[in-house]
Amino acid sequence: MAQSSLSERQLTIHRKTAIILTVTDRRNSRLSRFWQGVHRSIRWLYPGLGVKRWLLMLLAGITLVGVGLAIFLLDIYRTAPDTWWLPLLSLASLRFLARPLRVLIFGGLGVILIVVGIWGLNRSILKPFLRPGRAVVDQLAEYRRRERGPRVVAIGGGHGLSTLLRGLKEHTHNLTAVVTVADDGGSSGELRRTMGILPPGDIRNCLAALSNDEALLTQLFQYRFSGAPGLNGHSFGNLFISALSDITGSFEEAIAESGRVLSVHGRVLPSTLHNVKLVADVRLPNTPNEVRVEGESRIPQIAGRVRRVWLEPNNAPAFPPVIQAILSADVIVIGPGSLYTSILPNLLVPDLLAAVRVSRAVKFYICNIATQPGETETYTCSDHVRALEDHIGPGLVDVVICNDTYEGKLTEGSQWVRVDEAARRDPRLYCTDLLDREHPWRHDSRRLAQTIMDLYYERTGPLGERT
Repeated sequence: MAQSSLSERQLTIHRKTAIILTVTDRRNSRLSRFWQGVHRSIRWLYPGLGVKRWLLMLLAGITLVGVGLAIFLLDIYRTAPDTWWLPLLSLASLRFLARPLRVLIFGGLGVILIVVGIWGLNRSILKPFLRPGRAVVDQLAEYRRRERGPRVVAIGGGHGLSTLLRGLKEHTHNLTAVVTVADDGGSSGELRRTMGILPPGDIRNCLAALSNDEALLTQLFQYRFSGAPGLNGHSFGNLFISALSDITGSFEEAIAESGRVLSVHGRVLPSTLHNVKLVADVRLPNTPNEVRVEGESRIPQIAGRVRRVWLEPNNAPAFPPVIQAILSADVIVIGPGSLYTSILPNLLVPDLLAAVRVSRAVKFYICNIATQPGETETYTCSDHVRALEDHIGPGLVDVVICNDTYEGKLTEGSQWVRVDEAARRDPRLYCTDLLDREHPWRHDSRRLAQTIMDLYYERTGPLGERT
């Protein structure tokens, strides 16, 4: 009996302890949620959000309205005859309390009503634009940070430029992508030949990469038809840009309208509006002979080593907004991408190259992670830099960024672009892990963008500016 009684007492004690702990946890949880709510509310007053000035103006307006109403009520109270509602007015104004206490009561109620009203109004207005699971203040702070980001111009084409833009858009809205218009293969080449427009393929990829939400609409923009007569191989985005070019009568206007459809922050610009053709001299293997290859799509198909490339005509003027963007840029990024068929065709536009040279921006060259069959087979990091400078001259870039991690399996025919001894002697070289573990032949967009931003802030100001 004693043991049974003892076990019952222990069970009762355990139950009471569990109840007490549960109640304590609930109180702590409520207290924690309360302080989190207070913290979120205070964050609206953080510098840089552009909220405090309008909040102060709102408070000033409400205060003036309150003062006017108080004067009106005071005048009524002093001049009105002795009526039945005067005692009610006196009671409502809490005249039976001391004035400091009345100020605190009415002031506190006013502040609570203002805060709740502003919060509810913001929620109602912004509800269609909010992302689930993210607070309004967080999204506003993120938008303001990117809005004040550095002006970045990225020069290149293909998947490499798209990868770079996906990372950079997390740091700044002031982005300009400059793409080549020498593409003459695939869907872009077909539209170029049949409709006489500039190739839209690289532009389409960059617009998709810069889109705020790469969801259904962006997937539609990248959708490629297959099996349909007349549409086989064409992407929806290419056809969309082509149709807009015909409707608006302007290729650049079609690009701008496509950017609005995809909710793009930043611009995608062609390096030139002229119909240029890429030509290469290719040295054949095991022979001193060379062949001349015309057309961007044909160059990688020739077995040999590219000696030089140029544009025809070689004096095509640059698109004026590109020159303006380069001259006002804080950062210019060249690459990553196909060296001879994506990067150099932009820099071979004379006006564009001259603008890059005189620009006061910090200039980066991003070396590819893997070699490209038909273009840069067996190339090392120094080979990429040497080929670039052989075409455009030395001293163009301030920093050469190269990957130094070689993990995973590359696609057939590709090799790692390794950091050789010649590259290590270059004072401009910066090596780090930039590998995309799922696709080792590509850069990790976030790592690459963060590296560029870190090096930019390190050269232009304290690292604390990143925040």
